[in-house]
Amino acid sequence: MVKNLLISFLLLTIFFFASSSAHAQEKASQPSATFADILHNKELDNRAKVLSAYLSEHNSPLAPYAGAFVRDADEFDIDWRLVAAISGVESTFGQAQPADCNNSWGYGIYGSNRLCFTSYYEAIRTISQALRQRYMDQWGAQDVYSIGHLYAASPTWADRVTFFMEDIDEFRLRNTNTPLSISL
Repeated sequence: MVKNLLISFLLLTIFFFASSSAHAQEKASQPSATFADILHNKELDNRAKVLSAYLSEHNSPLAPYAGAFVRDADEFDIDWRLVAAISGVESTFGQAQPADCNNSWGYGIYGSNRLCFTSYYEAIRTISQALRQRYMDQWGAQDVYSIGHLYAASPTWADRVTFFMEDIDEFRLRNTNTPLSISL
């Protein structure tokens, strides 16, 4: 009886310490994961800074709204460069838009129709949401080219939007110190 109790006690003790060491390993690996998350988040946070600098370089009144472009792109799961690039094609990044309209995207402007927004924030959010929900989810657009067939009459619209998206990337590579990963 005592022998059975002693064996049970030893087994429980071994089990307890074995499971504790596994938890210690998990806890020991957490700082590395947290560090990687910090690097990743820093990179994501750089998108607004990069976009603001890019738009500023183009003398765009949209530069102060770079954070809204990134935030709404993330929320609606679209490329963070897309809505800004569309403004590049449609209004030279907001420099040539209908007066008092806050519509640098040509969105809802055709013929005698003229859709205006109360602010750039409203415009960026509305267009980001429409690109996701209407163009992509409802109408099945898969890329800039399939969006272009629905968004604009010009057959070169998607090429020009793609140009600006790639130009934003090239600007990012030329002008930022993107953190490098410390693992392969």
